[in-house]
Amino acid sequence: MNWQSDANKTITAFAPTLDRWYQHHKRDLPWRHTRDPYRIWLSEIILQQTRVAQGRPYYERFIEAFPTVADMARADERDLLRLWQGLGYYSRARNLHKTAKYVTQELGGQFPETYASLLALKGIGTYTAAAIASFAFGERVPVVDGNVYRVLARVFGVVDDITTTRAKKLFADLATRLIAFARDPADYNQAIMEFGAIQCTPGAPDCLLCPLQQQCRAFLTGQQHKLPVKAKKVPVKQRFFNYLVFRNNGQLAMRERTAKDIWQQLYDFYLIETDEPTEALRDLALPVASEPVVQTEAVDRFPEAGQQLLSHQRIEAKFWMIDVPDALKNALPEGLQWYTPDEIGRLPKPVLITSYLRQKFG
Repeated sequence: MNWQSDANKTITAFAPTLDRWYQHHKRDLPWRHTRDPYRIWLSEIILQQTRVAQGRPYYERFIEAFPTVADMARADERDLLRLWQGLGYYSRARNLHKTAKYVTQELGGQFPETYASLLALKGIGTYTAAAIASFAFGERVPVVDGNVYRVLARVFGVVDDITTTRAKKLFADLATRLIAFARDPADYNQAIMEFGAIQCTPGAPDCLLCPLQQQCRAFLTGQQHKLPVKAKKVPVKQRFFNYLVFRNNGQLAMRERTAKDIWQQLYDFYLIETDEPTEALRDLALPVASEPVVQTEAVDRFPEAGQQLLSHQRIEAKFWMIDVPDALKNALPEGLQWYTPDEIGRLPKPVLITSYLRQKFG
């Protein structure tokens, strides 16, 4: 039997094999017990760039706070962002709110029922549209995410760089051929993602007990750890943040981040970013409004330090506490407002800021 006939046999057997594996190994996850497109959409947005173990508590909190798409549409965006704290990629949360309002106000609360129409919604790309269309409405359209790339690259020996346009088309075409042999498109899509998540894992695939072992080109040629092929990661950018934490009678001065940068629409303190780490407050280009305060002895000479690692950025931060006398309370740099501890607790904040507040104030 030649390789081409072997490949054709693997294609026809692939979906039924995964289906049998899935029935015995699938995890019990809350979004797998519903056909509600709202809940499926919410789970898929949360799980983008997020592991299941981390995303599940967020999903449960969101469902408790916003049981329906109409509830989410009515929400204050700050409350939604606050619930999202810690997941990163905050544009996902903002797009959730925009799409919830659009579905509620323009579509009568009903999600579109086809892959093509779902793509028109804000924040929904090809993967998420395929997931909703198949899980909620049974449309026979394949999902293709990182797990799927890995499984297909290994089983079928695809050596193309998965970041290229050519490879993405190749994988999409292959995925479309495979799902044609699936008994149920929803179960098949769940199965292949689950298979990549717990069986055909990135670092330590369980090849010994793999039901596709004898059809897997990577296993048969010893290429498991070389596939899929992916271009080198973007280097991590180092950034140095110096926060001036103005305090007066138990209140702290904070501002909303409005620039097109990380953490847009979240709240932090007055920020001075530098190219190198700063050892002393006098080394910073201080705002004119704060100079009279800094010249007093009301400055914490030993700043707290913190850090946060983002996908392509490492943030190193120092927090300089500055006690502001009543006479200078209104002489703050532009954009800052005073907030009580309770008010701060309700503001959406980056993890870096939340960690500092917890460490400094309990």
